[in-house]
Amino acid sequence: MRFIIALPYLWLAVFFLLPFALVLGIALGTSTPDSVPPVQLGFSLASFKLLVTDDLYLAAWLSSLRIAATSTLVALLLGYPMAYAIARASAARRPLLLMLVVLPFWTSFLIRVYAWMGLLSENGILNQFLRWSGIASNPGTILGTEWAVHLGIVYAYLPFMILPLYSTLEKLDWSLLEAAADLGARPFSAFLTITLPLSLPGIVAGCLLVFIPATGEFVIPDLLGGTQTLMIGKVLWDEFFTNSDWPLASAVAICLLVLLVGPIALFQRQQTKSLERRP
Repeated sequence: MRFIIALPYLWLAVFFLLPFALVLGIALGTSTPDSVPPVQLGFSLASFKLLVTDDLYLAAWLSSLRIAATSTLVALLLGYPMAYAIARASAARRPLLLMLVVLPFWTSFLIRVYAWMGLLSENGILNQFLRWSGIASNPGTILGTEWAVHLGIVYAYLPFMILPLYSTLEKLDWSLLEAAADLGARPFSAFLTITLPLSLPGIVAGCLLVFIPATGEFVIPDLLGGTQTLMIGKVLWDEFFTNSDWPLASAVAICLLVLLVGPIALFQRQQTKSLERRP
């Protein structure tokens, strides 16, 4: 029994604590680009100091948080009605609707992002339709802009918003809405006072599942945003593979992990408190 209980802790130790310790050790080292590996282990906080003093990294942090927060909000506004509709659908239709939500996962993530490049390019399907319909003779291109990054993130992570919301809404006691209607509450008022508060755990979970990976996203900003979109994931890639500055890249990874673990810890604390309040 003790061995079974110890397995999850062993898994975390091997696949989380050891890699984290290795990355932290590199982050505290000194960059030596001419050697192999290009790092000299030691105890130096120069890389961490650079992250909070250099305007480039501060701008990358703020840009990543802004893009991730905006994309998460858009995903919530789109995903909540979809999850609500699936939860209110008949039991026979729900499996089909859920399959349509997860259907994009059957295709490679990279291929789906490349498909958006074809859709949003200067001679892509979107611009060809705009020219053919006469809506715009010279529509320009969305590809290579921040708008394309938002679009790609929302598209890629929308299922992660829908599924937790559906899981919460599907367990909702719909008789509460019927009781509110019998007492004279309008549908929108009943939604604000009953449905929305009871679905808050799904909202928080969905937002975390979208916001956390979107903050460190690299593929979408690199392919859809080009050089004009500054995000911390691309900065990490450039420092590691282009500049061969392993300590600085590791420091970026450590700070990104600490930044994203905070919301998760707060969410778990809130969940624990809510469970303790229940009778």
